[in-house]
Amino acid sequence: EFTMRHLLTAACAAAILAVPMVSMAQEASGGGSGPIRSAADRLRNANAEQVERNWARATPEEKEVTTSHSITAHGRAMRYKATAGTLTIRDDAGMPTASLFYVAYTLDGQPVGRRPVTYLYNGGPGSPTVWLHMGAFGPVRVLTDDPVVERPAPFNVGPNDMTLLDKTDLVFIDMVGAGYSRPLAETPGSTFWGVDQDADAFTRAIMRYTTKFNRWSSPKYVLGESYGTLRTGAVAHQLESRGMSLNGVILLSSIMNYGVRQPGYAQNFITLLPTYAATAWYHNKVPNRPATIEAHVQRARDFAMGPYAAALAKGHMISDAERAQIAQQMSELIGVSPTFIDNANLRVELSPFRKELLRDRRETIGRLDTRYLGMDADAVGGEPEEDPSSSAITGAYFGVFNDYIANTLNFRTDMDYRQSARGLPGFNWNWSHRPPVGGPQTTPNTAVDLATTMRRNPHLKVLALNGYYDAATPFFSTEFDLAQMMLEPHLRDNLEFTYYEGGHMMYTSRKALEELHVDLAKFYDETENGGVR
Repeated sequence: EFTMRHLLTAACAAAILAVPMVSMAQEASGGGSGPIRSAADRLRNANAEQVERNWARATPEEKEVTTSHSITAHGRAMRYKATAGTLTIRDDAGMPTASLFYVAYTLDGQPVGRRPVTYLYNGGPGSPTVWLHMGAFGPVRVLTDDPVVERPAPFNVGPNDMTLLDKTDLVFIDMVGAGYSRPLAETPGSTFWGVDQDADAFTRAIMRYTTKFNRWSSPKYVLGESYGTLRTGAVAHQLESRGMSLNGVILLSSIMNYGVRQPGYAQNFITLLPTYAATAWYHNKVPNRPATIEAHVQRARDFAMGPYAAALAKGHMISDAERAQIAQQMSELIGVSPTFIDNANLRVELSPFRKELLRDRRETIGRLDTRYLGMDADAVGGEPEEDPSSSAITGAYFGVFNDYIANTLNFRTDMDYRQSARGLPGFNWNWSHRPPVGGPQTTPNTAVDLATTMRRNPHLKVLALNGYYDAATPFFSTEFDLAQMMLEPHLRDNLEFTYYEGGHMMYTSRKALEELHVDLAKFYDETENGGVR
């Protein structure tokens, strides 16, 4: 038996050794292409393994890095923790679908169950939350003030003594595809790139953070800017429907209803007019200029909702006399000639206005903030070449953030911090929306969602923050959109508006930032106990 086992083992070994010899003989007889092909395969496999090892991508495992810091703000020293990390969201079957990057700031020594927490995000759609984070409410800020181009490195950055950390913990979240947020595995980014899909992702991320860090008993708020306000209407309703009632909703530079911006509707021209008037007042293009912007804006509101709205409703049926009268009145309010207004059929689009107002100075004005000045190649064109209020600050914000996240918060990754999800493969935003009441919308109006949420949760308070010089999301448009929520009288007091001499990101102005904190501190004081005084 022993001899037989050894003979069988020896035979098997000989057979195994013979295989590569036969293979080599066959390859040699085949003219030499076999070894080349085999070497190429090995090289490809080695390269694939190397690519796999060095692929900068998100993983389902949640990551977090926590550091300790201190700041003196609002007259006191505050110690706080900063956590930079990722939240993994899952579909209803429990499969990980996306990793959302966040930075959270939590004040030391506070009882978690009573301490407010606010979830913040920017808009786009496609933007990361770098603007609110590094410009408005985080403990470190790009130190902007006047509407001028920010210098390149070394950047003007420092502690933000107007941070909201004295009133609430802060969680800044990036949308999927922007910043460090990514879809996971085989899930395409397009899964998240639509009104309802994006709102669902943020709802899941907020609920994940709330559960992971034991914040269910904390007073909870959401704060969105720009498209983030449209997101907020849907998120507030989705959270309410999934068992999370909010204490407060904060809308900064709002656009809740895209439907009224479609061609053929007069409403967009009506709601832009007071912003045009504020801009003309700022640039001293108004005859008999009132002493305050508030007085001039109110004149523009009254005209827009009265004679102007009535004139636009008549379309081409308007009489020549009325048309001339309206053009003259508009000219006195918004600072461009009656002829220009008449040539525009009383319907002055934003881009031509931005080119025309200061054409005599060979300057253009911004869109996000009409205080900013730009220079085109010539003064002849019909619209500006770019938005100077955007290009003036973008380099500083992203330069500061990339340095801060790696060298102060110690969060390191081989992934790029994406300035936008726009332009990525499959980024074709799905604008359809299914509100909680009424039929499907082809263009979204999430003020419907917010109104439904306020009726279900009558303790919910909403604060709308507006910049007079914001032409991207005009303040009068916000007033119109929220007035259409048709709230009952006892709920209307839950809705509040505040105004600042700034643009879309009014916090780039130091004075406006200080006023923002005063108004927000009051809002938190009134709402953190669930409406109980």
